[in-house]
Amino acid sequence: MKQFRTVLTLASLLATVSWASAALAQEALPTAVRPMQLSAFGGVSGVFTGLSGGKNFSITAGGDLALPNYRRVRPVIEVRGTYPADRGLVDSQKSILGGLRVDFLLGRRIHPYGDFLLGRGETNYRFGYLFGNQVFLLTTTNVFSPGAGFDYNLTDHWAVKVDGQFQHWSEAPTPSGTIYSKIGTAAVVYRFGFGRRSKP
Repeated sequence: MKQFRTVLTLASLLATVSWASAALAQEALPTAVRPMQLSAFGGVSGVFTGLSGGKNFSITAGGDLALPNYRRVRPVIEVRGTYPADRGLVDSQKSILGGLRVDFLLGRRIHPYGDFLLGRGETNYRFGYLFGNQVFLLTTTNVFSPGAGFDYNLTDHWAVKVDGQFQHWSEAPTPSGTIYSKIGTAAVVYRFGFGRRSKP
């Protein structure tokens, strides 16, 4: 739990610093109101499961609904799922998460963001995992996932995404009953525009 609180504190600090940078940047750049925008993304993820050195190579896909921005801050509703393509030698994790993302529109091409997602996850123990007097084969639990990353626009519709997530999984075969997994993702983004930008 101490690690989880530390990550939340760092995520809050990152959001505060990014917000301050956005406030300074808006003074130098003209502000435009961006309409709602739907996007989809898909890519690959490296997963460190947090249990006995477990690793997965996974597929991650999802969708975003970007809401109208306020100055250079844009709220986004995000849903994403991760599925293990290579289950590793210890355990494999799959999850479906949703939550809020905040984009910082600091430039035309690069948009850093912070997010907080939550949902459900399933851990499959490949050969059974002995802990105490029990052998664990499968556990399903809630997942909390703060993270940060950036989108880099290639065109009006295409972008690349790079981000990292730090996930808290409960109901795990560990002394604390929890595990903390780390996920790095690289993905391609396609945006469906709802309309043109309009100046306020």
